[in-house]
Amino acid sequence: MTQAIATNTVGPLPLPEGVQGIVADWSSDQRAFKNVPWGKAMMWIFLLSDTFIFSSFLISYMTVRMSATEPWPNPSEVFALTLFGKSIPLILIAIMTFVLISSSGTMAMAVKFGYEKNRKITFILLLITAALGATFVGMQAFEWSKLIAEGVRPWGNPMGAAQFGSTFFMITGFHGTHVSIGVIFLIIVAIKVLRGDLDHERPGFLTGRKGKYEMVEIMGLYWHFVDLVWVFIFAVFYLW
Repeated sequence: MTQAIATNTVGPLPLPEGVQGIVADWSSDQRAFKNVPWGKAMMWIFLLSDTFIFSSFLISYMTVRMSATEPWPNPSEVFALTLFGKSIPLILIAIMTFVLISSSGTMAMAVKFGYEKNRKITFILLLITAALGATFVGMQAFEWSKLIAEGVRPWGNPMGAAQFGSTFFMITGFHGTHVSIGVIFLIIVAIKVLRGDLDHERPGFLTGRKGKYEMVEIMGLYWHFVDLVWVFIFAVFYLW
């Protein structure tokens, strides 16, 4: 006697159509964020909000530049450095960009070795990333001091349109603040990695779950975002 074999295989439930389907799709947070650490989810939300802020700054800069009645300074001349008797355009900005992009590579390697629980290598890579970030901030401080010495102010600019100074200090200052904060947090996480706080879940700031190195990855998300934003600033502000 042949009997049918019952199976428990259940196909995906169909979503409602129309507006109800859209609501059901976007409200599936229990499935989308299942087993995702809350710190990583909150970092993504923070980065999304920060994306809107930087986008507003860059759009405002493009609007102000296109509507300025006075001539806009040429970035290749404004940000040129004189080396060995020759004026080299954007040489400092190119070095800053190389340094910051290189830090993304060391940060990615720190995340890799972190999940492999290689504390020593992770600690070294985090410190290298922090050092590259601090180098970037130092070169940005030199860039600021150079322009201030040449008379550029947030409310004025002897080289042309007065809006140049305000947009420059606002955009690069806001980004530099992000890099500086990232350097501080990288050092804190590096010390915690070296002490084994992430392995033993010692109570404290930026520790995370026991035996997990999610905090290193969360810092990586922040750092890669800061680097990506600089690429857009470099393209829009310095190359245009």
